[in-house]
Amino acid sequence: MLGHISFVLPGRSGQKAREVRQELRSQRVTLPGRAGVTLTCVEAYEVDAPAGVKPVIWRLVTNREAGDVHAIIELVDWYRARWEIEMFFNVLKNACRVEALQLSQMERVEKALALYMVVSWRIARLIRVGRTCPELDASLFFAADEIHGAHVLCKKARPKKRPTLNQMIRMIASLGGFLGRKSDGEPGAKTLWIGMQRVMDAVITIQILRDGYDTSV
Repeated sequence: MLGHISFVLPGRSGQKAREVRQELRSQRVTLPGRAGVTLTCVEAYEVDAPAGVKPVIWRLVTNREAGDVHAIIELVDWYRARWEIEMFFNVLKNACRVEALQLSQMERVEKALALYMVVSWRIARLIRVGRTCPELDASLFFAADEIHGAHVLCKKARPKKRPTLNQMIRMIASLGGFLGRKSDGEPGAKTLWIGMQRVMDAVITIQILRDGYDTSV
């Protein structure tokens, strides 16, 4: 055992976010055969897991050397990022529908991707931070018009106290089909991006009315 790593595991499938502490081990092995490929086996084994909770155990194989705890932690951190990467591309592909773009020039494709990648990053960030830091002030992540628009669409009076990030995310996700039952856990990417589309339409309407646009035109 070469060391330890601690991190917050985001809530999922009805389970709340919790701190995980793992023991780290590493060993170089050579696969049998003529090629004699040498790899590193890494094991991250959770210790002191809460009662009734399955320990988090990861066994990884890599072609990189990991002879000390710092190298192992780097590999584990890369592995931990896999779900966020998959979520990012899920939003990019299915919400922004980048594969359906019919742009004739590469310059236009690059500009569209640059815009949609920002959208995907925001959705992924909201899900990540919303599960790890749910009590943060929603105004740190949403503009005032977005918060106002969400309350209008949900037919809720504007609260005297600013909503938390988790309250705001759940409100927006409800516009995308999230039911909020105890067994549902926290909102996923799909309900959040659908809800955000509705909120942005409300934001545009609020801004038009504020600017005194002549609706008779």
